[in-house]
Amino acid sequence: MIERVVVMQFSRTVNRFGNEIFAALNEKKIELERAGRKIYNMSVGTPDFEAPDHIKKALADAAADQANWKYSLRDSDELVTAVIDYYKKRYGVTLQADEIQSCNGTQDGMGHIGLVLCNEGDTVLLPSPCYPAFITAVTMCGAEAWYYPMVKENNFLPDISEIPDEVADRAQFMVVSLPSNPMGSVGTPELYTEIIAFAKEHDILIVHDNAYSDIIFDGVEGKSFLSYPGAKEVGVEFFSLSKSFNVTGARISFLVGRPDVVAAFRKLHQQTDFGMFLPVQKAAIAALTGPLDSVKAQCKTYQERRDALCGGLRSIGWDAFDSHGSMFVWVPLPPNYTDSSKFCLDLMEKSGVICTPGISFGPLGEGYVRFALNQPAERIKEAVTAIAASGILKA
Repeated sequence: MIERVVVMQFSRTVNRFGNEIFAALNEKKIELERAGRKIYNMSVGTPDFEAPDHIKKALADAAADQANWKYSLRDSDELVTAVIDYYKKRYGVTLQADEIQSCNGTQDGMGHIGLVLCNEGDTVLLPSPCYPAFITAVTMCGAEAWYYPMVKENNFLPDISEIPDEVADRAQFMVVSLPSNPMGSVGTPELYTEIIAFAKEHDILIVHDNAYSDIIFDGVEGKSFLSYPGAKEVGVEFFSLSKSFNVTGARISFLVGRPDVVAAFRKLHQQTDFGMFLPVQKAAIAALTGPLDSVKAQCKTYQERRDALCGGLRSIGWDAFDSHGSMFVWVPLPPNYTDSSKFCLDLMEKSGVICTPGISFGPLGEGYVRFALNQPAERIKEAVTAIAASGILKA
C-alpha cells in the first residue's frame, strides 16, 4: 500500500514572511563559538543591565500567592492608576482609564494594530529604515506599505513634504518611532507639531512607538508623543517598560491615547488573550511607582557606550556618526562593501563582532549596519580593536 503524503497549503498571511538573515547570522555565530572564537554580539537589542531589585521582588512576592495564578482577564485598577500617575509625573500627560490597554510587549501590540485599523489593500505610512515589527503590522493585515524616507541628509528624521497628498489621503495610519530604531535619531517639538498638523489635514491616525524616551543623549529630555498639543486627537502610543527597566522578557507594554482606538484594540486583544499575568502586573506597578534613579544612571552609561563605539570606529577610519538616542548606532558600510548581509557575515568571520545588516530594516536600510549598545564600554573598545585588527576596513 502506498502511503499518501498530505501536502499542506499554508495561508497567504504566513507565506508573506520570508526567511531572515538572522538565521544565517546565528548559524555562523554557533559555528565560531564551537571553534572557540571570542564573540562580541552587538546585534540584538537586549539590555545587559539587571532589572531593579524592587521590580523583581514585586513579581516574586506576587508569584508566591496562589490567587495570582488565575486568569487576570483585565488590567487591574491598580495597574491602570499606576500608568495614569506615571504619565502625569514623567511626561505631564493626563490619561483616563479608557485610554489605556496593556499588551504582551510592543512587538505583539504592533503586530496586531494593523488588524484593528486596516483592511486588505489599505495603505499604511511606514518609516524607512524601521524596526521590522512595523513591517509585520502591515503584512499581517494584508495592507500595503508606503515608505517615507529617513535619510542622513535630513538627520534620519521624517520629511513630511516627501509624502504626496494623494498617498496621505488614502493612508489609514502612519507609524512614527522616535528615538528611532535603528538610526538613533530624536524628534524635535517642531517636527511633532508638523506631524500632528499633517495627520489632521489628511485624517490619518498616528501610531507612535515610545520605546526609548528614557535613552536620549547629550542632555535632551525624552518626551511622549502625547505631550504635544493635539496629539491625543490624532494618535496613540505604544509605551514599553522593556528598555527603561530591563524587563524585556516580561513583555510589558501599553497602548495609550485616543480612546476609540484603544477600545477597538482591546476588543481584538480580548479575543486572543486572557490578560497580563497578575505577577507581571505587580512588577509593572512596582516599576511605574518606584524610583527612577537607575533609569537615569543607565542613560548615562548608554551614552558612554555610544562614545566608545562611535569614537572608536572613527579612530580606526570607519565613518560613524553619533547616535542621539536609543540603544543603537547606525553606521554606513565601509566603502569597499555594498551588501550589508555579506558585510555582517564577513565581519563576524574576521573579527568575531556581530551586528545587524541594514537591509533587515526595510528598503532604505541597505548600505548600513546596526550595532546594539549591549556591551560595557571596555568590551566595546575591545570589539573596535578586533575590527581594526581584522583588516576588513581595508579589504
